[in-house]
Amino acid sequence: MSIQQLENQVIIRNESFIGQAEKLKPQLHETLVKPKALVEVVRDDEAIHGWRTEQAAPAADLLNREYGKNDSFILDFGDHQVGYLTIDVRPAGSPPDAPLKLKLTIGEMPVEMAEPFENYQGWLSSSWLQEETIFVDVLPGTIALPRRYSFRYVKFEVLDTSPKYRVVFDRIECRAVTSVNFNDIQSISHHDPELEKMDQISIKTLADCMQDVFEDGPKRDRRLWLGDLRLQALANYETFKTNDLVKRCLYLFAGVPDDKGKVPANVFVSPKLIADDTYLFDYSLFFASTLHDYYFATNDIDTLKELWPTAHRQIELALERLDENHIVRDSSDWWSFIDWQEGLNKQAPSQGVLIYTMKQAVRLAEELDLPESGNELKRRLEEIVEATRSLLWDENQQFFISGTDRQVSWASQIWMVLAGVLSNEESKKLMKRLLEEKPEVGIATPYMYHHLVEALLVSGDKDQAISEMKAYWGGMIKDGADTFWELYDPNNKEYSPYGSHLINSYCHAWSCTPTYLIRKYDL
Repeated sequence: MSIQQLENQVIIRNESFIGQAEKLKPQLHETLVKPKALVEVVRDDEAIHGWRTEQAAPAADLLNREYGKNDSFILDFGDHQVGYLTIDVRPAGSPPDAPLKLKLTIGEMPVEMAEPFENYQGWLSSSWLQEETIFVDVLPGTIALPRRYSFRYVKFEVLDTSPKYRVVFDRIECRAVTSVNFNDIQSISHHDPELEKMDQISIKTLADCMQDVFEDGPKRDRRLWLGDLRLQALANYETFKTNDLVKRCLYLFAGVPDDKGKVPANVFVSPKLIADDTYLFDYSLFFASTLHDYYFATNDIDTLKELWPTAHRQIELALERLDENHIVRDSSDWWSFIDWQEGLNKQAPSQGVLIYTMKQAVRLAEELDLPESGNELKRRLEEIVEATRSLLWDENQQFFISGTDRQVSWASQIWMVLAGVLSNEESKKLMKRLLEEKPEVGIATPYMYHHLVEALLVSGDKDQAISEMKAYWGGMIKDGADTFWELYDPNNKEYSPYGSHLINSYCHAWSCTPTYLIRKYDL
């Protein structure tokens, strides 16, 4: 063990756990991908963010074209890529008497090719926007960009050459990287082509997020977040079965708790493992949940034994937040994530997450033959469930309420169903009522839509679950998704919680779960 002070944080580094995680670091698989077409971006008010692409010519036409000052073109690589760009460029005409000044704009969506990054006004750092200005002093030359990009489109702008020469781009390719081998996955042939397409895009989304760790998004934030990890791991068990990567991520989190034993919401892994200073009630609990799912997918009892104390500690810390009535204390700060939905009160859904994860912890204690821990967890669980049914259920409205304003939200009902607070029949009636009455405080992200669909499935409404998947993830496909997005509101396609859709992630981990839902629940 070692102690690290980061400003007001005290991190207790478990070097043994960190060492085990390092041994599980995966070898990345590389594939050379060439662009498919030269395209133009055109205005289309019906398209996502108002822009779409039209093919202008095959990518091979580049070999026959010369570009000078103020010329530009856009390449389409056919679908989403995560990797490294290499560009061969040569002069045409007189010997080059000045450097080539080249600007690259690299994006996942047509809007990133159309709207200037200079106009970005969001509150996340503009440095996440993918662009480069490059000077090439010696021509011909090879430009090997050192940064890893997440993209489908690349816009080339020749800012300057000289009046004496132009340039030709002989070779442009991407060295795409992922830690999975697509040959390891069993494809499905589905009677419903829409669900089959959804499954394929989910798998591509998952693969592009599987790098040294399970990243939340390869464009932004490129970090290991516990909430994303839990969902990625579930999708992985049904597809690639790259279970050592899940194990690696669990050990990374267990390697850097704070001085109270709480695991962070996310970690940085380069240049070395660093715990972020963000701690979330629900995400910390999901360490226990992810360990539970990992164990029952692998039967790896040794890892369960080693990581159980960390998992159990997250439950203990969460229980400290309960009031005298066994209800999670509410707060106005960002203490629990749940969803990006504006105005969402987090108390009741967080209570549901606590019950959900405590039930999983009880099962783990039974597997480890720890009757003392298991019995204490069961005792507390009974108190909490009874308090939840007594104090958070509004008999008149027939909904769970949250916070002092007694808010009725989608998230509260969904997490209470997933937690099994009600009987199966009661849960089914609650989900039916939710979809009929549509409370105003709704759902903002694919992360919460996953939980909506799973709540429908566990309450026995498979048809409605499929309908919701087709409306939501199917809507993304109709709007041009080749990987699933961080954010999608079918009624407001400009939506971003960050102040600009330019900064949204269009390949994002928490949106990869249709493949899990389709395969796990035999849809």
